Amino acid sequence: MYPFFKIDQKILDAAERAEDMVRPQMEAVEKNTEYNQQRMLAAFIKNGVSESHFAASTGYGYGDRGRDALDRVFADAMGAEDALVRHNFVSGTHALTVALFGVLRPGDTMLSVTGIPYDTLRSVIGLTGNGIGSLKEFGIRYEQVDMTPSGKPDYDEIERRVQPGLRMVYLQRSRGYSLRPSLFVEEIEKIARMVKRKAPDCIVMVDNCYGEFVQRTEPVSRGADLMAGSLIKNPGGGVAPTGGYIAGKKGLVEMCAYRLTTPGTGREIGATLGNNRELFMGAFHAPHVTGEALKTAVFTAALFRQLGYKVSPNYDEPRADIIQTLLLENETALVAFCRGVQKGAPVDSFVVPEPWDMPGYDCKVIMAAGAFTLGASIELSADAPLREPYAAWMQGGLNYHSGRLGAMLAAQSMLEQGVLKE
Repeated sequence: MYPFFKIDQKILDAAERAEDMVRPQMEAVEKNTEYNQQRMLAAFIKNGVSESHFAASTGYGYGDRGRDALDRVFADAMGAEDALVRHNFVSGTHALTVALFGVLRPGDTMLSVTGIPYDTLRSVIGLTGNGIGSLKEFGIRYEQVDMTPSGKPDYDEIERRVQPGLRMVYLQRSRGYSLRPSLFVEEIEKIARMVKRKAPDCIVMVDNCYGEFVQRTEPVSRGADLMAGSLIKNPGGGVAPTGGYIAGKKGLVEMCAYRLTTPGTGREIGATLGNNRELFMGAFHAPHVTGEALKTAVFTAALFRQLGYKVSPNYDEPRADIIQTLLLENETALVAFCRGVQKGAPVDSFVVPEPWDMPGYDCKVIMAAGAFTLGASIELSADAPLREPYAAWMQGGLNYHSGRLGAMLAAQSMLEQGVLKE
């Protein structure tokens, strides 16, 4: 079955058992994927997407029909009033930063109710780094509510802390470099309702990275006011070469557009430089590719459970994002796993990942990402900080067949290094 790769029989047997175990989960993923693909196709048809929308604009980009149509497609597919989709968002953190600076003002308070945000956003807030250009430097206060010991939102504490006049409640849907469960849209909806009861004017904002098209609805269709994410994750479908999006209430998205460009011009300017075709195509493929990434994650969880490792989420648990965490217990196993993932990449498979001091992180990080788009986490990748509990965070997989193989090659790498459990 694997004529082109050397994989030990122990791993092949574990993979076969894993495949049998996950059949019900794979069927559930397929059903969700079909639903989400339909809502994306409906958005394309509703907005009359045509060849003319793929034309490039230059200079100021006035009258770019494709740019405007792409915004409408995203808004409809996400269940939002409006959306801002741009190739010149350089990362998900950039899109989140534009949103935060777009709607927060000096003297406002941002309350994170999912604990401390992801590493790269901490310098944006002013929690780390030299503070230059941070929210803190602009007089915006930051507070947080930690998750419960079980990793769930502390609803009682959130209700206590939300008071009239609070400007923003911020939620991070994905787990980041933590082991807490990712948030489901139902949990986000519960928090949003609680917030609106006590502070109707409070903005509920969601970092939606890794969560798009995993469930059948998105946070902005279930009570959140604003959300943002990266196009080299789920919503770019493995086709978008760069970019990000902001979606939500129309007035708030407009404020974000003024921050992205200039007050008064907002979304009316910004040349697309020939990127429209890839962004449209990426959006169209996004539900299917997200489904393939979910299948890869489910299989990987089952495989490594068979090999004796703790995983989160388990193969048979519901999922709120595409991330699969594997507790590999020591640095050597962690590095071997990531190097095995790299060996299964279509691009740069010969590269040997090494831990390094990556900007925005407080310790060495190892990353495996042999991707067509540099750093694209919708393509099979794995990364981890070299610290306790020595867990690898794996995500992506443009197609299940190669994603499945990548997980097996990661196990093979660990076996060859003598660190795979007996």
